[in-house]
Amino acid sequence: MGVGTSVLAIDAGNSKTDVAVVAADGEVVGAARGGGFQPPQVGVETAVDVLAEAVARAFAEAGVASVGHVSACLANADLPVEERDLADALRRRAWGRSVDVRNDTFAILRAGLLEDAEPRGVAVVCGAGINCVGMLPDGRTARFPAIGRISGDWGGGGGLAEEALWHAARAEDGRGEATALRETLPGHFGLASMYALIEELHLGRIPVVRRHELTPVLFATAAAGDGVARSLVDRMADEVVAMATVALDRLGLLAEEAPVLLGGSVLAARHPQLDGRIAALLAERAPKAEPRVVVARPVLGAALLGLDQVGAPTEVHARVREQYESGA
Repeated sequence: MGVGTSVLAIDAGNSKTDVAVVAADGEVVGAARGGGFQPPQVGVETAVDVLAEAVARAFAEAGVASVGHVSACLANADLPVEERDLADALRRRAWGRSVDVRNDTFAILRAGLLEDAEPRGVAVVCGAGINCVGMLPDGRTARFPAIGRISGDWGGGGGLAEEALWHAARAEDGRGEATALRETLPGHFGLASMYALIEELHLGRIPVVRRHELTPVLFATAAAGDGVARSLVDRMADEVVAMATVALDRLGLLAEEAPVLLGGSVLAARHPQLDGRIAALLAERAPKAEPRVVVARPVLGAALLGLDQVGAPTEVHARVREQYESGA
């Protein structure tokens, strides 16, 4: 495979990395998966080492040592200065002649746009955390810092699990409202009480990463009718719609037909209560918005963004999409 207009697509989230080597004709000739990308915890170079391991395997499968362009959609690339620093780090690896780094939410946005559509719309990702970006064909974007509570964020899978634990703990000791979460959260780990779960979490006998397992428990408890759990699901929907409508407004799209693309593990799970409230609120606040859940792997979006950058024709974009839709 000649370097030419070939693309290395990288989608790196907090928990996993997905990479693909796309030839000039749109054929995916190499792919690999790796660990999570967490520069705030381990430093930029160590985090890029995780990408490098997956890239090396994808390059080996493709039989190349570099490509024409690197399109990297990365978690924790939340501020422009972080995007610049990460782009510099990727350039030092010499994986491609040019490098473009964006927040990983842009991968969801691009993957969810119809093939013949302009890069125009808004995407909200609700996975471990929550983020939202918007894009116009002229290159203008709308985005949020999305670095946690200090930037006004609430929710995501991790945030929902923490809220569920808070309410369950207070229900058990009498400070808070009664909720079935008091039983369902410890029950998930085979424990008899919230006190026992608090002890296991505090002493590290249940690793912090396993707290994310409690998010589906929260949704199941809500679906069974628990009022506290249902209120948290409703609040999550409120946050999704608040971010989407603000982004639409910033781009002048609030009164126009525009896609609102919903991705990430929480939204892709298609919880009826969450889906229903998001649809109802969008119909009220942005009646021309077109909500769609994106189930395609985000690395597809990174690949399409890369093909946009190298000026690949529509049929090349379509070939890449076809491979991922058929299970590449």
